[in-house]
Amino acid sequence: MHAPPSDLPLQFDDVTVVTGAVNALDRLSLVIRPGAPTLVIGPNGSGKTTLLRLAMGLVPPSRGKVSWGGVAGAAPNRRAIVFQRPVMLRRSVAANIRYALQAADVPNEKHDARIAELLELVGLEGFADRPARRLSGGEQQRLALARALAREPTVLFLDEPTASLDPAATKAVEDIIRAIAARGIKVVMATHDLGEAKRLAGDIVFLHRGRVAETASADAFFHSPRTHEARTFLAGDLVL
Repeated sequence: MHAPPSDLPLQFDDVTVVTGAVNALDRLSLVIRPGAPTLVIGPNGSGKTTLLRLAMGLVPPSRGKVSWGGVAGAAPNRRAIVFQRPVMLRRSVAANIRYALQAADVPNEKHDARIAELLELVGLEGFADRPARRLSGGEQQRLALARALAREPTVLFLDEPTASLDPAATKAVEDIIRAIAARGIKVVMATHDLGEAKRLAGDIVFLHRGRVAETASADAFFHSPRTHEARTFLAGDLVL
């Protein structure tokens, strides 16, 4: 499995997303380019999940523009997303992946080989016939990654995929994320875990109150944050 040519950069121009009476994103501008994983961090309610859902086309901008490779409103054919608590279909592990392959219009004669490849990538060889809903939380998250990769995305969005996992399961998922990135797939991941961000990130997007407060390489962000909000957040204090 190799990522097809990417239609990045992904660009947000002065984007606002209104949810009820709240601006979940507030005049946000950001460019996401090919390369190492981009980690999106920030306090609870800062807009991390909304940003990923907006990029996937799951929520529309109330104002502003989102474009892919300079094209506004491009269909999400080459994007995929994995949520913190993915829903497992009431069928086997292999059948969950087969369903994703069918949805991606992959020819039936290629399904068995692709299923085997994806199971190997996420470390679930030998689990093909097991009911998906009987997997552990970490195994379900790895299966969710396999389903997302069935689409052969150029960009994979991950919404806190390790938030409820133990250290061993977290490491397994992080190893898969590194393998995915090594194949040229752009990973954009929200996390609340600063240690995870340090381990995985090529660059950091720090959100505060629905806006981009700071963007930088991971090394620069963690060693010399420029903004008061970022320094406060990294110190573990409440960001107001």
